[in-house]
Amino acid sequence: MRTEQAAAAHQEKLLTGTIVAAYGKRFQVELADDQKRISCVTRGKKTDLACGDNVTLKLTDKHEGVIESTLPRKTLLYRSNAFKSKMLAANVTQIIIVLATQPSFYEALLNRCLIAAEAAGIKALIVLNKCDLADNDDAKQKLALYTGLGYQVLALSATEDISALRPYLQGDASILVGQSGMGKSTIINALLPDADVRTREVSLVLDSGKHTTTAAHLYHLDAHSQLIDSPGLQEFGLHHLSTDELEHAFIEFRPYLGKCRFNNCKHLQEPDCAIKEAVASNKVTPERLAIYQMLRTEIGA
Repeated sequence: MRTEQAAAAHQEKLLTGTIVAAYGKRFQVELADDQKRISCVTRGKKTDLACGDNVTLKLTDKHEGVIESTLPRKTLLYRSNAFKSKMLAANVTQIIIVLATQPSFYEALLNRCLIAAEAAGIKALIVLNKCDLADNDDAKQKLALYTGLGYQVLALSATEDISALRPYLQGDASILVGQSGMGKSTIINALLPDADVRTREVSLVLDSGKHTTTAAHLYHLDAHSQLIDSPGLQEFGLHHLSTDELEHAFIEFRPYLGKCRFNNCKHLQEPDCAIKEAVASNKVTPERLAIYQMLRTEIGA
């Protein structure tokens, strides 16, 4: 009788943990005290949770639980269109944008990821993978623009040697993002040879019955470094950003913001626009201004 009462009391106890896998309405939570992993659902229709979130939960069984609340986040990376938003990761300190020399990368997606990172206060690292393949000069030339802006750009061949990436991961909670086919899985498997086994285990726990690359997973690189692998992206909407957030996310715009003739300048067709004048004097590239103008029109600001 006492054993049953103790078990019931334990199930009612509020525990804390971190979401290490997020799949639809089901989550795997790693408990803070013993690293045990619990398959969890949420109360009601609440689904605004992300891999990396710290949560409280109550056990409903030995390996099952219900998430009760989300603890305050340090950062939140997400994308949105005009109708809905998709959370990618919580409490990350670094976004690693994985591109590849082949197939050719989608530069607009790179810019959207950088803007989302700036708006969320998350540092960015651009990784150009598959540099062992021929004809990578064009990709490297395109990325020179971002090096000039101050972003870290790392050339890599994950199938041959992953060691150049390791120092960038130390002490950070990082998330890998990028289109499918850029080599994110290769990077994960090179860093964590057991990751594929762990991913299959997570799928069984979540009972997803689907291919695991459509779920986000958090891996521990060491005691102070984590890495989240996210599903492949084809789009990265930024409808959640305000006008001020959008223009401030272009880091080269910042010295000129507030210096236009009109306080509500959209940097589109207005006269005496400080941003357009910076383009004319080669301090801002026309390509980045065009991206800004496209996004400003897209979000309807």
